[in-house]
Amino acid sequence: MPHFEIHATDTAAAQRFYSGLFGWSFDPMPGFEDEEYFLVSGPGIEPPLTGGLMRRMGDAPAAGAPVRGCTLTFEVADCDDRYAWALDNGGAEALPPTDYPGIGRAAYVEDGQGNIVGFLAPSDAGA
Repeated sequence: MPHFEIHATDTAAAQRFYSGLFGWSFDPMPGFEDEEYFLVSGPGIEPPLTGGLMRRMGDAPAAGAPVRGCTLTFEVADCDDRYAWALDNGGAEALPPTDYPGIGRAAYVEDGQGNIVGFLAPSDAGA
């Protein structure tokens, strides 16, 4: 996955959510300020991976709707901690923390902007 984009109706709220969840920072992309396009940097975002956050160009999918696009899953140290943080900060359950033998513990949350994001704490056997 060389590049990902997160679409958000409220880019400021999405920045707060992902900054708190993963420790990411967001910088306006020069020349795309009117489109509210931000480059993502921080833990887990290292070349060749790049990321962007942009203002959604239409209505957000309804909360609780089936998966509506790709689901990006990021490695975290503690799945349950990140899941609890997400629910306490505007996220909603999409898949509660679940153990996958030989892989690790994973969960999905809705980010409050119509996207689903996943995180995985790998098991020693899956690492």
